[in-house]
Amino acid sequence: MQQPFINSKDDIQIDLNQVRIDIIHGIRECSDRGLTQTVKWLSELNYALKDHKINNIQSNYDDGILPDERETYLLAKSYFDCQEYSQYMSSEKKRLDNSTDVGPDNSESTQVLLDLLSFFKANHSSLDGYLLYLEGVILKKLDLRSQAVSVLQSAVAGVPTLWAAWVELAGLANEYEALDSLQLPKHWMMYFFAAHAFVELKLSEQALEAYIGLANAGFNKSTYVTAQMAIAHHDRRDVDSALALFGELYQNDPYRLDNWDVYSHLLYLKEKRMELAKLAQKAVSIDKYRVETCCVIGNYYSLRSEHQKAVVYFQRALSLDPQYLSAWILMGHEFIELQNSNAAIQCYRQAIDVNRNDYRAWNGLGQAYEILGLNGYCIYYYSRAAQLKPDDSRMLVSLGEAYEKMEKIPNALKCYYKAHSTGDIEGMALFKLAKLYEKSNMPNSAAAAYTAACQEPGNAGSKELPPAQRYLAQYYLRFALLDHAAHYAYKCLEHESRYLAQYYLRFALLDHAAHYAYKCLEHESTKEAGKNILKAISEKRLSASSSQCANLPEDLPDAIKNISTSSISHDASKTPFPSPNTAPDNFSTPMYSKKSSKYKM
Repeated sequence: MQQPFINSKDDIQIDLNQVRIDIIHGIRECSDRGLTQTVKWLSELNYALKDHKINNIQSNYDDGILPDERETYLLAKSYFDCQEYSQYMSSEKKRLDNSTDVGPDNSESTQVLLDLLSFFKANHSSLDGYLLYLEGVILKKLDLRSQAVSVLQSAVAGVPTLWAAWVELAGLANEYEALDSLQLPKHWMMYFFAAHAFVELKLSEQALEAYIGLANAGFNKSTYVTAQMAIAHHDRRDVDSALALFGELYQNDPYRLDNWDVYSHLLYLKEKRMELAKLAQKAVSIDKYRVETCCVIGNYYSLRSEHQKAVVYFQRALSLDPQYLSAWILMGHEFIELQNSNAAIQCYRQAIDVNRNDYRAWNGLGQAYEILGLNGYCIYYYSRAAQLKPDDSRMLVSLGEAYEKMEKIPNALKCYYKAHSTGDIEGMALFKLAKLYEKSNMPNSAAAAYTAACQEPGNAGSKELPPAQRYLAQYYLRFALLDHAAHYAYKCLEHESRYLAQYYLRFALLDHAAHYAYKCLEHESTKEAGKNILKAISEKRLSASSSQCANLPEDLPDAIKNISTSSISHDASKTPFPSPNTAPDNFSTPMYSKKSSKYKM
């Protein structure tokens, strides 16, 4: 394969004059053959390059379109041919779309596909690039993947601007090495193919570099390039950057429904209910029978926890397009919420049939079988998900949990450690690793893992932190390392002071609550919580109608009821022990080196 993969943002050198010529020729050829989606894709690129004028394109007929308006006309016509109407035709579209939503299933039988394939084999020498593309699609449907790859390579070599063939080819490459082995023509479309393939394989960093390179090469006004960059940010969990790009797209073209399913999912993740409701209303006003519209509405109902309604709209999307991957996966998630694991499994399996390279479907199957308690299946599906998304620690942690349930301790330890080394997204890998070491009677390793977890800034405030500090205090005390033990014991007191302050405040024992709230002020990690508790205490005291003591609840422990408030003092505690930097010469605790996580938002 001629390398299309981008190593820096300035590597791409494209002759935009030749690009315009190829695009216009491709629009004519594909339009004559009814390939409306490819015409639409080419027209969007052509419109993005409208400021780059060319003078050597001769028209065979006079269609009355002014040269300055030709790019706009071609884009509008492509939308019309795809039944994506502009604002001015929206009312007519609504009038026509007043019937039922669900269309028939138009899938062809295997016999029809085989008959077509026989025809293509018999006339192979006379097939042009467009018919080769059709043959490749049929081979892919018959799951003859290697033959499909070979035929589609011939198709893109014959007609480089046939974007549909490039998309089908990208769907057949299940890993980076497979992309590298392809034999592709030396053409500027190769760069778009590589970037698209990176997005399909969830290689977000490479995808961003590729699209930034294309933007710098002259495609900075392309709505397609901007949308793909937003999707790449979404895949790398940079939600804010993705939302910013989708917001920019919405401002520039508020009637472009493409990728609104991803946009709505981002709003769902940020729990922006009002924005998601407005987006759903806008989508319905444009075209309520687009799959993107159904997904937007489904995400809106899911955010409102109306999961049954969400399922209805995802089913509606699939009735419009049974190959719509996002709808299968999202509907599977809804069935998980509805505790219908069997239905969720069917959805995820359908998603894999559509695209076996999407890690979300494999991970969803692992979750569904985990609910059913079938840990052997969990291990298989989580493993596939981790292979497809090796930089995501969540699948590795889930895989480790499945191994742990099946008492495969060495495998579980490897998974937790790899999740930590990869960049722990949820901050649980080290704690699970330490607990498993503790359970396996490996105290030194457990102490090392707990120490690394306590020193990780991202774990501050984690509910797993107090048990870890308690274990370390007891561990060092056992070896008579009193400074270390005192350090972690003092850390335990910080958390316990906050808990006790909140506990007594809940039962209106304000003096006791104030006592521990003042203790919270002595520690940087609990200072803010202490201030809030003291403020709540002041408000309760001011609102008290009399100085009568609060009635104690009946379920309050006797030991707390009998506490004498006179024994409580606000004397400052002793100065805390400094955190030990080094262990004694005769003792050492292994430490883990943690790479800074680039995925934390």
